[in-house]
Amino acid sequence: METPKWNFESTVHVYEPAEDSFLLLDALESDLQYIKNRKPAVVLEIGSGSGVIISAVAKALDNNAYCIAIDISESACKVTQETAAINCTQVDVIRGDLSRCLRSTSVDLLVFNPPYVVTCDNEISGTLQRAWAGGTRGRVVIDRLLDQVDKLLSPRALFYLVVIKENIPEEIIEILEGKGFVGEQVAFKKIRGEQLSILRFSR
Repeated sequence: METPKWNFESTVHVYEPAEDSFLLLDALESDLQYIKNRKPAVVLEIGSGSGVIISAVAKALDNNAYCIAIDISESACKVTQETAAINCTQVDVIRGDLSRCLRSTSVDLLVFNPPYVVTCDNEISGTLQRAWAGGTRGRVVIDRLLDQVDKLLSPRALFYLVVIKENIPEEIIEILEGKGFVGEQVAFKKIRGEQLSILRFSR
């Protein structure tokens, strides 16, 4: 999977691609044939930031899927549109909060690199902090999405989620298994101060 180009100057006010982004890209690349075999018609990235992930997926799927990016930040929405254009991909960008604007069972591939850093809950409200500040256990935003994925995802859907050790990945897997999903860790990397994992869920 080709790493998309992006405008470094445009990412000053959004979450710039980092080790977690590239680990997610690696996991998606490793699973690319598996993803293609599922024939996703609708792809969604929540919290698109720079737009690098959704642009890479759109390009890897040869623009044969309808790709949507949602971000709560107006700056991130603009940068995502720019990154998609730079990489000659078609991505519809929506400014919004998680997935509430989408129809039930409409998404076949969901990708989420959430704000997962453990912080005080009041840090979540900052403009740029929203990209990384995850509140208690780093799970405030993650847990909100976990309540939505069962209704959001189609019967053939795949869901890729970036987490760190402090988010308690095994508990996240247990929560979604209780909703009928199968979850597993498909990538792992230790970096300075963090142990990153990519979790994959399917029906």
